[in-house]
Amino acid sequence: MILVNTDYITGKELEMISLVKGSTIQSKNIGRDITQSFKTLVGGELKAYTEMMNDARALATKRMAEEAEALGADAVVNIRYASSAVMAGAAEVMAYGTAVKFK
Repeated sequence: MILVNTDYITGKELEMISLVKGSTIQSKNIGRDITQSFKTLVGGELKAYTEMMNDARALATKRMAEEAEALGADAVVNIRYASSAVMAGAAEVMAYGTAVKFK
């Protein structure tokens, strides 16, 4: 499965299949939330949240690719990501793009 954020793949003629997406809602445990809140007092990167968001993007991308594979796609083009806070300490991450077949 080829995954790209462009609307084309060099050397390939594409046939559009469908919009595909994958999403997840993630949160860190209460212990990590407390330690990260102390970090906001002194500033700097909140590494536990960076890790959480990286994991969430990877899972959302995997789910999007699985949806594309189920449709018989060869690739997903024009991939985009969106995120939003669902509640304190929890975020939804969505990956979406266009599933395509090679002609």
